[in-house]
Amino acid sequence: MNIHNSIPEEFLIYLWKQRLINNELITSGGRPLQVIHPGIRNLDSGPDFFNGRIKIDDTTWAGNIEIHVLSSDWFRHGHHNDPAYDNIILHVVYENDRPVYRKNGEMIPTLELKGNFEQKILDNYHKFLELNKWIPCEEMIASVNHFDVLSWLDKLMAERLENKALEIEHELDSTKQDFQEVFYRKLARNFGFKTNGDAFGLLAQSLPLNVLAKHKDHVVQLEALLFGQAGMLKTGFKDEYPQALKKEYAFLSAKYGLKPIDRKLWKFMRLRPANFPTIRISQFAQVIYRSSALLNKILEAPRLNDLIDFLKVDASGYWNTHFVFDKKAGNRKKRLGTASIQLILINTIIPFLFVYGRHKSDTGLQEKALAWLEQLPPESNAIIKRYAALGIKPKNAMESQALIEMKHNYCSEKRCLDCRIGHVLLNRLEEL
Repeated sequence: MNIHNSIPEEFLIYLWKQRLINNELITSGGRPLQVIHPGIRNLDSGPDFFNGRIKIDDTTWAGNIEIHVLSSDWFRHGHHNDPAYDNIILHVVYENDRPVYRKNGEMIPTLELKGNFEQKILDNYHKFLELNKWIPCEEMIASVNHFDVLSWLDKLMAERLENKALEIEHELDSTKQDFQEVFYRKLARNFGFKTNGDAFGLLAQSLPLNVLAKHKDHVVQLEALLFGQAGMLKTGFKDEYPQALKKEYAFLSAKYGLKPIDRKLWKFMRLRPANFPTIRISQFAQVIYRSSALLNKILEAPRLNDLIDFLKVDASGYWNTHFVFDKKAGNRKKRLGTASIQLILINTIIPFLFVYGRHKSDTGLQEKALAWLEQLPPESNAIIKRYAALGIKPKNAMESQALIEMKHNYCSEKRCLDCRIGHVLLNRLEEL
């Protein structure tokens, strides 16, 4: 078997980072080697580990460490022509098939890992990669210690918040740090949920918050702006309400130079009527109508229940008897449901609260965001239900968010080497 196919470099990096190699080591030159610290993993260009510390004979070295499957990969990757690699203190390889020298002719110390780690770890890793399961460790995850699972979920939650923070930071950069505008865009996108999120996001970008703010005391004007920008007021109507909206929008769009997005972007198929974008747009208009400073209203909410109450909005009266314009259907208030409110809190409001607190160096806001995540019940979706069936049942939204992060960025990518649960299972010496 080709060695490059059977042992990936990521596996060797894992062994080195986790110190899963023998204690008594000898360099390829026959000198005793002691690993004091493996160093800090470098995820950018350059050597694989920074600031490692090793001891060869009686001399302690501090510096960078490079890892390859074959020592000849040094030349295959062009490191012999890159000055950044000339100060490597140790070359860690699976097989030393060719010596490597610095530019001054001095040989770089090399550690060969072949025979210096437990073969069963590699066997287990190959089994994970070969399994065609929903997640690689599907049949074993329930056996992992509860404490190991919880500690990993804590780290995943921090990682998920960080990923959401990066998205928000990117939008802040594009709006010259306009927190109000970015929050409005994020909230609008969430009102579209999974099916119409993109369309809602484009709607918000086409209709700046400062335009809506000028009409925040007039719900009909707010709906006219939102429905008009959504491209839903271009046809003729029988009912008086959409006629009034169309008339208002004609005036306001001319006043502000607005151009609507394509109506075809909105999806109605396979949605429950209560989730139609028409209903969501009207509910979103009500949120704007109820708040003079939307972000401030969120930041100042003392309790989670206050925020939940604030988001319990009904679509305007016309929608009591309609799901789309000009077509009557029953008579029932269209209130934003509890499950929808919880998703908006989890996916938009709480992450934004956390980022805002970090930007303003307000640890109180960050702690409030985390506390609210713990207070909310776990999400109920296909991913969470599947993990629950495997014995991993989240107690709150913080843990369910962590499981979503694990599924998308670890399990689906088969990043078992980077996963705490994978680490525990890979290092079991019995057969998986």
